[in-house]
Amino acid sequence: MSAHVLDKDLDAVAVSARAELVRAIGLSGAWDADPGWRAVFAAVPRHLFVPYYYVAVADGNERLWRDSPDPRTRERWLRGAYADVPLATRLRDGELVSSSSQPSLMARMLAELRVADGDRVLEIGAGTGYNAALLAHRLGDDLVTTVDLEPEITDSARTHLADAGYRPTVVTGDGTRGVPEHGPYDRIIATCALPTVPPAWPAQCTPGARILAPLATGLITLTVRDAEHAEGRFLDTAAYFVPLRGAGPGSAGEIPHRPGDPELLRFLLTLTHGTLDPGEARELWEREGRPGRERYGVTVSGEGAWAWLDAPESPHTWQLP
Repeated sequence: MSAHVLDKDLDAVAVSARAELVRAIGLSGAWDADPGWRAVFAAVPRHLFVPYYYVAVADGNERLWRDSPDPRTRERWLRGAYADVPLATRLRDGELVSSSSQPSLMARMLAELRVADGDRVLEIGAGTGYNAALLAHRLGDDLVTTVDLEPEITDSARTHLADAGYRPTVVTGDGTRGVPEHGPYDRIIATCALPTVPPAWPAQCTPGARILAPLATGLITLTVRDAEHAEGRFLDTAAYFVPLRGAGPGSAGEIPHRPGDPELLRFLLTLTHGTLDPGEARELWEREGRPGRERYGVTVSGEGAWAWLDAPESPHTWQLP
């Protein structure tokens, strides 16, 4: 339990709020691919990983924190910690730089990671440490490594993890380079938006490993063939994350969208940004029957990475940055 002990009445609130969150995630179907995650989410206390967070108000952002002198604010903080929403945990000059992702999306991603006992996992983007705790609870501390570029983020993640009783390896470094000294990995999961799939990741994986990462407002799942080759398709799920620091330009926020663009068209415009004229992308999307995310895929090789529609041999392919 955290050194910041909750009021006794709030202990009961935490238990019931976590149970309600687990029920809501189950109803969403997020872990249908791997129901084993239900017990993990029921066991790991999210509130220990978000001692404070920000909520939008009319004139900016309000900070909710566990040590507020106002008991009503403490209860708002605790109930908010178990809402099925992303929580803004770190702002810089008004810009979001770190968050705790929406729990049902986290559950979907972890289920799609398809872990097995004994799998070694690398997480890109430590965030609050909550996702690493979920992985460590399922697999064990010694099989989980999480990396983030900013020391203040990794320092706080270590503290939160220790408060909750978990001690996976937390590394301060550039996630695009992976963490080769703790590999090879059977699974890699990124919790930050990417412009491409770094070639260092497949090189640090075992053959048959699975990589899951947010890319172009979607979630790409890749199977690793060898150190230079990985390939796979997008899930049908929308996913919006803070961009990976160190990955260079290419975040979704830079894409020139028109007001009213359908969400799936925005996905294609983001995926093809810099390689296909937006007008051509719109024409292609209409001509091909307004394809959903699941019709797109990505291939990574020693020559780079590219996205494609329907099949790797498709005439519609785009080089990723």
